[in-house]
Amino acid sequence: MNYNKAEFHSCYGLFSQIPASDRTEIVFAGRSNVGKSTLINKIFNRKSLARVSSVPGKTATINFYKLENIFFVDLPGYGYAKVAKTEKKRWSGLIEGYLNSDRNIELVFLLVDMRHAPSADDIHMINFLIDAELPFVIILTKADKLNKTNRAKMMSEFAETIPCFDDIHVIPFSSQTFEGVEEVRSIIEELAAADNADNEEQ
Repeated sequence: MNYNKAEFHSCYGLFSQIPASDRTEIVFAGRSNVGKSTLINKIFNRKSLARVSSVPGKTATINFYKLENIFFVDLPGYGYAKVAKTEKKRWSGLIEGYLNSDRNIELVFLLVDMRHAPSADDIHMINFLIDAELPFVIILTKADKLNKTNRAKMMSEFAETIPCFDDIHVIPFSSQTFEGVEEVRSIIEELAAADNADNEEQ
């Protein structure tokens, strides 16, 4: 895949605005300020395909990016406290509406900050994905911020706090060292190849 050819496609502030799904969708989810936009930019080797904000909770829409015949979907960050209740409700409706809908979701990349224990919202999302039987991979962001000892400590904590942790594909990621970028890309390419094979059979 030529990642440089990825482009912004559309964004929606309400679930009811989103057109019906007509192709494979790969989703990025996580709490506010966990680094979704940064990850997207690193995957597609772009500086500002997804806008990176220093203000948590800035992404208040579902953003669709297009590469070949796949949509990459950036969900609003959850769990930001300093947002009006009406706005939180809208975000929740967007995220839950999207994930509960009959869309062609092939995979969810769920981002969790490697420096901290998962939040209650993180655990809620993980349980939701398990119960909904949506395939997902956990990406542990900001991995470069931890030394080897602290990494091992956090991985042990994750094993204790994250449901079914041993059965989940987990990828440490760093925007500084590019750790994890190629592993994420290889997963995307596997899904793209399977999608192309399915389309050829039809």
